[in-house]
Amino acid sequence: MKTLVLVFHPDLNASTVNRRLAEAAEQLSEVTVKNMYQLYPEFKIDVAVEQAGLEKADRIVLQFPMYWYSSPALLKQWQDEVLEYGWAYGSSGNALKGKELLIAVSPGAPAKNYVRQVNFKYEVHDLLRPFQATSNLIGTKFVKPFVLAGASSISESELAVAARNYANYLIAELPLLGDYE
Repeated sequence: MKTLVLVFHPDLNASTVNRRLAEAAEQLSEVTVKNMYQLYPEFKIDVAVEQAGLEKADRIVLQFPMYWYSSPALLKQWQDEVLEYGWAYGSSGNALKGKELLIAVSPGAPAKNYVRQVNFKYEVHDLLRPFQATSNLIGTKFVKPFVLAGASSISESELAVAARNYANYLIAELPLLGDYE
């Protein structure tokens, strides 16, 4: 399975978690990792190049830190420009149909904060529903996200384990995330 990992971190070199996850992914054959902020520091996205890369992939991974319960700005712009009508969706837009879409997200707060009855009132999967809705629109299979909560306080040993788990997750057969689970 050809996997394309698009890393949307504004400063990947300064990142602890996303850099480590990207490095783990880069060690895998059949996995291509792209540092999107390095490629598009001025936010001038080459739509044709991005679409060509997506067409070659079987699994598309959007990896990013969670900012204010959402994604970094470049990811939103990338979606707006690359997943265009007539290519990704619409009556003739089926370029991504049947491919897998995986979200790999690293919220800063600990997992215990992302429960419905406490603190933030939402699970991480709840906060990722717009990505799932996009997946439904463009015809991709939305697999269960890889969530590494507690990114702002993770220990080195925990991060080493998480990076190995991420690499294994990227090459595993993954279950789909149900609409309401």
